[in-house]
Amino acid sequence: MADPSSAHLTDGLGRRITYLRISVTDRCDLRCRYCMAERMQFLPKNQVLTLEEIALLADLFIARGVTKIRLTGGEPLVRRDIGDLAHRIGRHLGQGLDELTLTTNGVRLAVHADMLHDAGVRRINVSLDSLDAARFAHITRGGDLNAVRQGLDAAAEAGLAVKINMVALKGINDNEILPMLRWCNTQGFDLTLIETMPLGDIEGDRADNYLPLTHVVDTIRQSHALTPLPHRTGGPARYHAVEGMQVRLGLITPLTNNFCADCNRIRMTCEGKIFMCLGHEDHVDFKTALREGGLPAVNPLIDRALRLKPASHDFHIGLGETHPATRRHMSVTGG
Repeated sequence: MADPSSAHLTDGLGRRITYLRISVTDRCDLRCRYCMAERMQFLPKNQVLTLEEIALLADLFIARGVTKIRLTGGEPLVRRDIGDLAHRIGRHLGQGLDELTLTTNGVRLAVHADMLHDAGVRRINVSLDSLDAARFAHITRGGDLNAVRQGLDAAAEAGLAVKINMVALKGINDNEILPMLRWCNTQGFDLTLIETMPLGDIEGDRADNYLPLTHVVDTIRQSHALTPLPHRTGGPARYHAVEGMQVRLGLITPLTNNFCADCNRIRMTCEGKIFMCLGHEDHVDFKTALREGGLPAVNPLIDRALRLKPASHDFHIGLGETHPATRRHMSVTGG
């Protein structure tokens, strides 16, 4: 375990790192068009960290001052041992860890909602870009909207607070954003809108469907006044109260309003690589060190990773950019 004298994670720019996102698998049961290619090549099992290895690294980060962990993917609920991992990490709640959360596409949520609550999860993000079954199937390349709705019902019954994550896509779901906001209000969910990010090669040009959230906000304000809120959940979203509604509206704007100045996050992939930024390829590989030297060999690598954390990403879409910011898909790094 970490030497207490080395606790607290601060990067080279003085930003305190308290939030770790762990991608437990690069696999997913959907193929969302803005996120993945239709035919993906996933990691072989021997390159993926075991449950025990992920749990040990989570232990180390908590000892070093991480207070919030989010389990991501890919789709985290496709990993067979996800329940064991959630319970293992959840044992730290109230003892260094303030919150354990999860991001899911909701397809398998009906099966796992009770397990997540039992593990100490109280809040989840569910990715949902359309309430129209045919459009949802188009965006996800075959996803079943009904399965997601069943998962959302199960989450509510299990006592999990839900925030819907919706990627704003011009010409695809832009006419659903206000209806989605109103639907979330009736369901008791919060809603976060996200600008598409130039990560990984996909079929097609992201610029064709890029929708700046500045345009979306202008449209919403024609019907509902928006008031900025101090509310934060640890991530990059900036929240607003919506006139006449209880729903909180979050905005994640990597392109129109860079949110890096107060970044408190690092990401660990399922193969043990720490990426300090979604938009950069720089990383530190923990897997070999862990397997050959155990946690004492990993601890100094954490400090190296912090020194590599950049000031900001450098995302661009539609400005003569023909390649993504990284060849790495979002499913590899974790959302």
